[in-house]
Amino acid sequence: MAQSGAHRPDDMGLRRTLGVRDAVVVGLGSMVGAGIFAALGPAARAAGSGLLIGLAVAAVIAYCNAMSSARLAALYPASGGTYVYGRERLGAFWGYLAGWSFVVGKIASCAAMALTVGAYVWPGQAHAVAVVAVVALTAVNYGGVHKSALLTRVIVAVVLAVLAAVVVVCLASGTLGAARPAVGGPGGFAGVFQAAGLLFFAFAGYARIATLGEEVREPARTIPRAIPLALAVALVVYAAVAVAVLSVLGPDGLGRATAPLADAVRAAGVPGLVPVVRVGAAVAALGSLLALVLGVSRTTLAMARDRHLPGALAAVHPRFRVPHRAELAVGAVVAALAATVDVRGAIGFSSFGVLVYYAVANASAWTLSSAPASRVVPVVGLLGCVVLACALPGVSVGVGTGVLCVGAAAYGVRRRIARR
Repeated sequence: MAQSGAHRPDDMGLRRTLGVRDAVVVGLGSMVGAGIFAALGPAARAAGSGLLIGLAVAAVIAYCNAMSSARLAALYPASGGTYVYGRERLGAFWGYLAGWSFVVGKIASCAAMALTVGAYVWPGQAHAVAVVAVVALTAVNYGGVHKSALLTRVIVAVVLAVLAAVVVVCLASGTLGAARPAVGGPGGFAGVFQAAGLLFFAFAGYARIATLGEEVREPARTIPRAIPLALAVALVVYAAVAVAVLSVLGPDGLGRATAPLADAVRAAGVPGLVPVVRVGAAVAALGSLLALVLGVSRTTLAMARDRHLPGALAAVHPRFRVPHRAELAVGAVVAALAATVDVRGAIGFSSFGVLVYYAVANASAWTLSSAPASRVVPVVGLLGCVVLACALPGVSVGVGTGVLCVGAAAYGVRRRIARR
C-alpha cells in the first residue's frame, strides 16, 4: 500500500489555483443548491413549524463539522478530505470507511441532482436531460477546477438572486405570522431531529472545500477561513427562505407542497415569478451537481492513490492537471444511474453516508489535542452526527448500514489478499 501522501513519479500534483473567494463560492455552490428548493417540504412534514429548530440543530452540527474539517484540512491539505484525515489520525480502515461512505453516497446524490435538473427543465424527458447535464458538467470539470469555480460563481449568483426574490415577495405579501417556531408538530422531538437530518444534507457542501485541498492556494490559511464563511452565508440564506416560506404557506401547507418555493410565490400573489423559481431550481441543481462531481472525483483520486480503488483512477491529466480518469469514471456511473434509476429514495441513504463521513472527521479532529476545550467541538459534532443518522427514516438507516458493511467486507478481503 502506498505511503501516506506519497505520489508516484508519474502522479503529478494538482494545480493550486483557488483563493478564499473561489473556495467560498465552491462551498456555496454545494450548499445553496437544489436542497433549499426541495428539502423544506419533507422537513415540514416531519416537524411542522419545528423545522426552524431543526434548521438550527443542523446548523450547529454543521458548524462543528466545519470547524473540525477546517482544522484537519489545514494540517493535511491534500485531496480526499476525511478519507485522508481518518487514515492519518485513526488508521487506514477508518479513512477507507469515510471515503467509501462519501463516494457511494455522493454518487447517488449526483444522480438525484441530475434528475432534479431534468424534472424542472423537461419533466417528460427527465432522464435524458439528466444524462446530458452529467456529460456537460463532466466536460467542464475535465477542463480544470478553475473553470469549474468560475461557472459555480455564476450559478451561485443566479440562485441567490432567485432566493432573494422569493424572500422579498413572501415577506411583503401581508401574510406574516402563519408560522411560529415550535417543537410541536407531527413527530415531536423525533420529527425535529429527522428534519435536522434532512436539512443537514443541504449544508454538507462545505466539505467540498476540504476535498479540494490540493488545489487551494495557501491551504493552511485559506481553508479555515473559507469553510466557516461559506457555512455562515448558507445559514443566513436558508433561515431567511425558511421563515419567508413558512410565513406564507404555514407548516401544514409547506408539508404538503411538492415545489415549496414555487407554491409560496404563487400563494403570495405573484404567479409570474413561478417560472423564474423553476429556472432557479434547475440552475441550483446544476450547481450542486457540478460541485458534487468535483468532490467525488477528488476522493476517488485519493483512494486510488492508496489502492483502495483501481490505481488507474489516480492519473492526473498532464495539461489540465485534474484527475481526469476519476472524473470520467464518476461521470459514467452517475450518467448510468440518471438514465435508468429513480434515485429520490437514495437521498436518505446519501444523508446517512454524509453523516458517517463527518462522524469520522470529528473523531479525527478529537485526536488533534488532548486539551478539553479543544475537544468540545468534535465531541458535539460526533454525537450530533450519530443522533441525526439514527433519526433518519428506517429504510435509509438500514440500506446505509448494509452498504457500509459491504464496503468493510471488501476492505477486509483486500487486506487479506494483500497479506498473502
